[in-house]
Amino acid sequence: MSTIRLTMAQALLRFLDSQYISVDGTQKKFVEGVFGIFGHGNVTGIGEALERSAGDLTYIQGKNEQGMVHSAIAFAKQRNRHQIYACTSSIGPGALNMVTAAATATVNRIPVLLLPGDNFASRQPDPVLQQLESAEDYTISATDAFKTVSKYWDRIVRPEQLMTAAVQAIRVLTDPATTGAVTLALPQDVQAEAYDYPIAFFEKKVHYIDRRPASVDAVKRAVELLKGKQRPLLIAGGGVLYSSATKELAAFAEAFGIPVAETQAGKSSLPWNHPLQVGAIGVTGSLAANRLAQEADVIIGVGTRYSDFTTSSKSGFTHPDVQFVNINVSGFDSAKLNGTGITADAREGLIALQEVLAQAEYRTSYDSEEIVNLKQQWNKEVDSLYAAQHDAGLSQTRALGVINETIEPSSVIVCAAGSLPGDLHRLWRPVEPKTYHMEYGFSCMGYEIAGAFGAALAEPQRDVYAMVGDGSYLMMHSELVTSLQEGRKMTVLLFDNHGFQCIHNLQRSQGSDGFGNEFRYRSQDSGRLTGEYLSIDFAAHARSLGAKAYKASTAEELKAALQHAKQETVTTLIEITVVPGTNTDGYESWWNVGVPEVSVSDKVVAAHENMKARIQAVKII
Repeated sequence: MSTIRLTMAQALLRFLDSQYISVDGTQKKFVEGVFGIFGHGNVTGIGEALERSAGDLTYIQGKNEQGMVHSAIAFAKQRNRHQIYACTSSIGPGALNMVTAAATATVNRIPVLLLPGDNFASRQPDPVLQQLESAEDYTISATDAFKTVSKYWDRIVRPEQLMTAAVQAIRVLTDPATTGAVTLALPQDVQAEAYDYPIAFFEKKVHYIDRRPASVDAVKRAVELLKGKQRPLLIAGGGVLYSSATKELAAFAEAFGIPVAETQAGKSSLPWNHPLQVGAIGVTGSLAANRLAQEADVIIGVGTRYSDFTTSSKSGFTHPDVQFVNINVSGFDSAKLNGTGITADAREGLIALQEVLAQAEYRTSYDSEEIVNLKQQWNKEVDSLYAAQHDAGLSQTRALGVINETIEPSSVIVCAAGSLPGDLHRLWRPVEPKTYHMEYGFSCMGYEIAGAFGAALAEPQRDVYAMVGDGSYLMMHSELVTSLQEGRKMTVLLFDNHGFQCIHNLQRSQGSDGFGNEFRYRSQDSGRLTGEYLSIDFAAHARSLGAKAYKASTAEELKAALQHAKQETVTTLIEITVVPGTNTDGYESWWNVGVPEVSVSDKVVAAHENMKARIQAVKII
């Protein structure tokens, strides 16, 4: 057997560089490159390997460990999970900075490979700088924190262990049913240790992502259920986009006249103006979709994991006999809500179900004008919100209207947290698939700018816009610098509403007078943060980093700034001043949050009683 002597880190990179995937007959390289921030624990191991033995892997210098993983997540999401970046860090805080992003990837079912440095396997220099020592279990290190947020976790304490660990890591990363964050903890001494690896370990390996077909019996069970139902509603989740099943989704809906609602991950599966597209579903849903959901006697969920926002905390489906048919590549998700599951690729499941349902001559009972009227009513509402004027300045919904009407339909918008996701889910009008990029599985603040950079890496031919609130911008904007360094332009649309206004709205809706969520100076009178708003020049901050920047406080200024930003060749930020509280809310949805049973405030106690009544009314499993 032919061998080659390499360090474990060199062998890892050579292995990653030889991995390919094949989807529908198209073959492509699986690992594009490695994001990294070096420190002790990886600089002399994997860092040296990247410097001299990277092969065709591209190295990108991150500025924050969490941020660089967010960029890798966004890249994989925009590439339909068919290509990834790995991410390497030092031990200790460098590694732990990636934990939040690992959870973001796992919750959203997005593949990302994490390679944190770890303690010396030999234990001879212990305790090293940044080492976490446990007096109860000395095998524990900081990287154990990744176990709960990873779909696969391993620690390589001998160089030859790489051969089994790497194979298992790629297995999980390329499996759409099990994918998420994969963590290989790399002790700093083992990274540099050499081993005679078999040449065969580095030969080109093609991983075939075969579309999982729908079981004949599962489809028959679903059809038997559907034949007894007259008012179906289809909910399109992210799996529709990952499966490239948008055409099949439209064909299925059109064949039977079934209205289609979308989750955050599934938005843009159908153009907003498609006759059967009824908009967003759930807590951040449209009035049209939520009303249809209330009256539906069956929900056909395709590629959705049924989060509480999708189901309005299970209160959105009030028909006494409502049942669920779930098409999902993951059996874990297809079994949810006690549903009749078709565990299959979304595209294959839709095709198979349509064929058998057509043979059964299935028909719905929707009046020919019912869906049309609901759509018209909702379109008028969106038009009104897009044109909304406010005496105090620019409303958030008006700003979104200007942006939606100004930027190119092929542009990708990226968002993640705050009040913007709700408004975008309800109001944004996408025409093309994959132009709406929302991380709302984990709703991770700080994802937006890093995610936009990842999307720009994945789709350099498109304009990419990061939509971010001032609160999220302050949490993490570091990969803005990386976008400048790499020459990948994005436009940051920063909505300045003076704080964490989304949560400010939530707390006030549950009896609070508002506490701790606005960016105000501390009052000398009250001792609380109730003074004037902080004055922050975000445009100046962006310019100081090397970006171009503009400001807008009116619709006219915003349109002009967008046009100027379009002409810029480098990352550009537009600071948009909007009136706090001018976002959307409600539309016959509900969200279950804990409200205190006991409080000195009558408003809080009343909110608790209302919450308790709503909880008792929920009958869905």
